[in-house]
Amino acid sequence: MAEETEAKTLETTAEAPAETQEVFAKSGKKSKKHIEEVKAEEERQARKLERAQEEAEAETKPKGEKPVTRPLIERRGKAYRKAAEKVEKGKVYSLADALKLATETSPVKFDATVEAHVRLGVDPRQADQNIRTTVVLPHGNGKTVRVAVFAPLDLAKKAKDAGADIAEDEEFLKRLEKGEIAFDVLISTPQYMPKLGKYARMLGPKGLMPNPKAGTVTMDLEKAVKEAKAGKVEYRVDKQSIVHIGLGKVSFGADKLLENAQTFFDSLKAQKPASLKGNYVKSVYLTTTMGPSVPVENIYG
Repeated sequence: MAEETEAKTLETTAEAPAETQEVFAKSGKKSKKHIEEVKAEEERQARKLERAQEEAEAETKPKGEKPVTRPLIERRGKAYRKAAEKVEKGKVYSLADALKLATETSPVKFDATVEAHVRLGVDPRQADQNIRTTVVLPHGNGKTVRVAVFAPLDLAKKAKDAGADIAEDEEFLKRLEKGEIAFDVLISTPQYMPKLGKYARMLGPKGLMPNPKAGTVTMDLEKAVKEAKAGKVEYRVDKQSIVHIGLGKVSFGADKLLENAQTFFDSLKAQKPASLKGNYVKSVYLTTTMGPSVPVENIYG
């Protein structure tokens, strides 16, 4: 039995690599576990050398080569691709034709919003070119607007009669304290604005902080509430000098959408800064929610 064990040990030693045998010879008898550890270390060193060679080869390859990716249109859904086929490549449409085409290319099953995206030639960092205002769309924007009014009790009651969903005094601050935001537009009187300062970080990022330019800081609360309910929307230029606005729903039809669009563009033209040099409107695109873009001819230079 002892002779068989000794023979197996000698056989294992003979099959081991030269380096392993050397270690085996120096240290005397070693366990099978130790031999496996030595082999694992050799394999690790081999993998490390292989990775180093691959990195060296990668550095020798010409730079600037990018992986081949499919065009964006091919990565869209079937409904989108089918709708996009109706928009002719390279063609610029009139406002009326673009609105009609936008309503025909909506790929979704719900009543999508028709949006206008206008790239301007202004610099938003300049105070006189940081465009921000409101416009009352003749047919509204198709959304149900929840209006909240923060004002003294006597004025709040009049605002409530004018159609405000929420019209309160100190009770309104308690709602904000709890993080309750159940409104889309917030209107306040000038003297009550300092009380909202504490909640600016909560309301500001959501675009709910009252602002004189938007007509939401006023003493004429009844008028402000009626306009907000009738379809008064705010638009402003973003950091990329683009104005985004919803003109209504697909269900409005091309005629109503055209009236809304013309009202918006008339308002936008009136906001052209006197100090601006060059083209005011650089490009106009119409689209629907999740739908393809339709380029529109330059309405105003």
